[in-house]
Amino acid sequence: MRLPALKDPRTWLAAGALLLTLLAIFVPRIMLQRDAYDVMFVVDITTSMNTRDVKLAGEPASRLDVAKASIQDTLAQLPCGSKAGLGVFTERRTFVLYEPVEVCANFSALHDSIPHIHWRMGWQGDSFVSKGLFSALSIAHSDKADLIFITDGHELPPLPYSGLEPYEGKPGDVGGLVVGIGSHTSSRLLKYDADGREIGVYSMQDIPQENRAGPPPPDAESRPGYHPKWAPFGNAIVNNKEHLAIVREEYLKKLAGVTGLTYAYLGDDRSLANEFTKAAHARSLERSVDVSIIPGSLALALLTLLYGIAAVSAFRSPIRSVHNST
Repeated sequence: MRLPALKDPRTWLAAGALLLTLLAIFVPRIMLQRDAYDVMFVVDITTSMNTRDVKLAGEPASRLDVAKASIQDTLAQLPCGSKAGLGVFTERRTFVLYEPVEVCANFSALHDSIPHIHWRMGWQGDSFVSKGLFSALSIAHSDKADLIFITDGHELPPLPYSGLEPYEGKPGDVGGLVVGIGSHTSSRLLKYDADGREIGVYSMQDIPQENRAGPPPPDAESRPGYHPKWAPFGNAIVNNKEHLAIVREEYLKKLAGVTGLTYAYLGDDRSLANEFTKAAHARSLERSVDVSIIPGSLALALLTLLYGIAAVSAFRSPIRSVHNST
């Protein structure tokens, strides 16, 4: 003999919801392999990073503010188990604010610390970008981490005519990105007083237009006032536009090439997670994953359907009663 209740779909919905609920309670956690990444974020805090030639939330913003927002966005997209540290670059080296720590367990502390980076943390006004990058690579290598180095590439004073110093590390030992930031259209460098107040812009005469350390340029003998001993660089006024702020992409691509990093330009998409994971060294991580949400969600869906059917039946019953009474 068949029970009438077994013909009612609500019985099967209730039984299925009960079974899935029990499964959600007792299902074991499963072990999954996933990639994790260790990264040292380093941001340039030199004067040129105050240039307001980029946008944040549709409004003009400084390069430094956009760089900080980019670090926050990238941090939020790193998978749990990854580690992140933070440093700043000024003068000729990178200074570590904190070593890499696990991103999910420390997310609030990591995320909230980034807005406190300020250009006035700089201890000197020079901007030897190549030396700062080499320093950051050495730090990242000692921490067994990859690197995201965000800068506009403005060397101040400019490189000598002898060119870039050789990189003493092994290219590719540290993966990651050299990230260029800033407009491709030049702007004037902002000037600040000793109290950090903006007081104007730098003129050509305020900024060294060439580096006169080391050997002179190949065209030195053709320069006005040239003397091999007393004036090996000549005495002509040189304007190499070093007082203008513009992202130095060709130079940054060269730095990326000699160090084995990948160059990326920080545009409208502030997150660097996709570019970084392609250029970084992934670390395989075995994680215990709670999958109870799957049967639990299915149980909730069945209960929702069950009560939906019950509600429709309750609504239609009074209508049938009215028709029968008439």
